[in-house]
Amino acid sequence: MTDTQLDAASVKAGSIHWKRNLAVSLIGSFTTIVAMTLLLPFLPLYVEELGVADHAAIVQWSGIAYGATFLAAALVAPLWGRLGDIYGRKLMLVRASLGMTLAISLMGMAGNVWQLVALRLFVGLAGGYSSGSMVLVATQTPKERSAWALGVLSCGIMAGNLVGPLVGGVLPPVIGIRGTFLAAGAMIFLAFLATALLIKEEKSPARKQAAKASGGWKSIPDKRPVVAMLATGMLLMFANMSIEPIITVYVAQIVPVATQVTKISGLVMSAAALGSILSASWLGRLADRIGHWPVISGALALAGLLLIPQAFVTSSWQLIILRFLMGAALGGLLPCITAVIRHSVPDSAAGGILGLSVSSQYIGQVAGPILGGFVGGHIGMRAVFLGTSVLLLTGAAYAWMVRPRTTEAGSGSTARAAADQLDA
Repeated sequence: MTDTQLDAASVKAGSIHWKRNLAVSLIGSFTTIVAMTLLLPFLPLYVEELGVADHAAIVQWSGIAYGATFLAAALVAPLWGRLGDIYGRKLMLVRASLGMTLAISLMGMAGNVWQLVALRLFVGLAGGYSSGSMVLVATQTPKERSAWALGVLSCGIMAGNLVGPLVGGVLPPVIGIRGTFLAAGAMIFLAFLATALLIKEEKSPARKQAAKASGGWKSIPDKRPVVAMLATGMLLMFANMSIEPIITVYVAQIVPVATQVTKISGLVMSAAALGSILSASWLGRLADRIGHWPVISGALALAGLLLIPQAFVTSSWQLIILRFLMGAALGGLLPCITAVIRHSVPDSAAGGILGLSVSSQYIGQVAGPILGGFVGGHIGMRAVFLGTSVLLLTGAAYAWMVRPRTTEAGSGSTARAAADQLDA
């Protein structure tokens, strides 16, 4: 072996500061996600305030402004992950929180819709705090606790997605739309300070040298589990988002009172998020004990089966319960996906490969609503539920077929040994 390989082999995963890092990453991810999603309730109003008058144009520009962040983030996530492997994961969090502070604060000063879209693009290019937190926690946490820690972090991220729009519905009437952006910027600035002052990352010159020499993807000896997890991450987001465009129309067919449609639709959308929040850390702990692959395959299969009765519900409460159960089933997937990738690649390439995972998830997040809306409009809404069910069941079978044949020990010793061999 070369000197770099010998040095890399001596690097051990886990940090004595992992609990503090998890706490700061949890708070920072929640805060940044709240700040990024609170604009959803008032985005069309702000687009109109910026001079767009036509109703169709308002809807179009709102969609462009919202999607710009995810498009930009999907393009640069592998790059930031690769740079994190080389220069440190904490530095990426500091960069992301500072960049988001500037961009979101400047959104409150935008003079036209072009500036708003450009700043939304900049948020995607410079941001990525929550995905960076996933990389930091995955690489700094002892591997036998990694799925649980990632489950806790996922709870914070999902809670931010749930709370953000609620905050965005309350603040603008009190402090104005522009004031809300400035308040969001101040919120992320506090996350920046906490990240810079409190997170402690284990320094590893050996990992830096190995990351520069490894080339990322080609350093992975068995790429099948990683490819499976990239596909699973995309499928997870696709399944979550494919139903979103048709929820309100679907609810209108089963709710007899028209004035209750929007309220019931909100409950249906929130039910899945609530189920995921409640189940993520528990499923992560279960995966640490019995292995990640059984949890991944089982969660995909259960969610796929739960989609079938959703296509035939006759009342709103049935749909709410089924969406809650589906969210609970899918809640453990994100931490398990991250943990499997972390266990399957050398430490020197973890950030870059996890960045690819983030990109695949964004692809699913963008493709889901587009295809779901197309199928729902041209074939029928039941076809969206049933088609997504087939995809999830196929994903479950594929994940089970490509799983490593060596048994994952609950203590994580097998995973640790495999990772040490990869780093060597």
